[in-house]
Amino acid sequence: MYKDRSTATEGRTGASKSELGTLRDPSDRKRINDALDKHLHLEKSPPSTSKGANGRLSIPSTSAGRRGPGDSRNASGLDKANYTEDDSEESDVSGSDGDDTSWISWFCNLRGNEFFCEVDDEYIQDDFNLCGLSSQVPYYDYALDLILDVESSNDDILTEEQNELVESAAEMLYGLIHVRYILTSKGMNAMLEKYKNTDFGRCPRVYCSGQPCLPVGQSDIPRTSTVKIYCPKCEDVYYPRSKYQGNTDGAYFGTTFPHLFLMTYAHIKPSRPMQSYVPKIFGFKIHKSAR
Repeated sequence: MYKDRSTATEGRTGASKSELGTLRDPSDRKRINDALDKHLHLEKSPPSTSKGANGRLSIPSTSAGRRGPGDSRNASGLDKANYTEDDSEESDVSGSDGDDTSWISWFCNLRGNEFFCEVDDEYIQDDFNLCGLSSQVPYYDYALDLILDVESSNDDILTEEQNELVESAAEMLYGLIHVRYILTSKGMNAMLEKYKNTDFGRCPRVYCSGQPCLPVGQSDIPRTSTVKIYCPKCEDVYYPRSKYQGNTDGAYFGTTFPHLFLMTYAHIKPSRPMQSYVPKIFGFKIHKSAR
């Protein structure tokens, strides 16, 4: 074993192990070290420009000859980070490729849009159901194509500001379609499922005992008031608990929906509460004349 080691050393340096051991002069040591460095430098293969496994061109670093003792660890760490970044990019791309979510599903799943149900495409594609909306919504055709996920060749001619207006118009158009759809049998059935899941919230009144509510608008004219929740037990309206839901236009639900809904599903309408709050002072009821 020692003989092999000596032979290997002798082959690299051109001097035997015994000769290396007898060198005491500093100039001799420097000469041998220079020879070792020169030999090791010659053994290094030329930089490769072949493509790696990931298909990218491998370009050698110009600082390879100036690496310190800890640079090898740093370099491996950088390579690991690069692979991690590439993996994350590939995962993002693959996730976006498999994402087939429609615009309607995306819109209804946004925070604050929990009150909306998904309108059927067939209902939207029927021009009779959209009668009169083209005069209320700007960029009507573009907004309708966006809602139905129809790719239009005219999208490229729109500016960035116009695209933002189209997105806002699509939200408005969907809201105006939604208020009509929830008055149909399919629409009410969809809202019934959301009512059973208490997606519209509960009544904040104590004596209503957490009664599920329904969305209602105080006006049928857009941009007049925000949506409120109607309690079928105490028959009063309240602000939604979520500030995001409170920013939704009340005209997208209308003044008719909760009452027609309770007439259609009369079996779910609760009875009015028997209790009511009685103000007292030191345990005595306050007379009506003193209120």
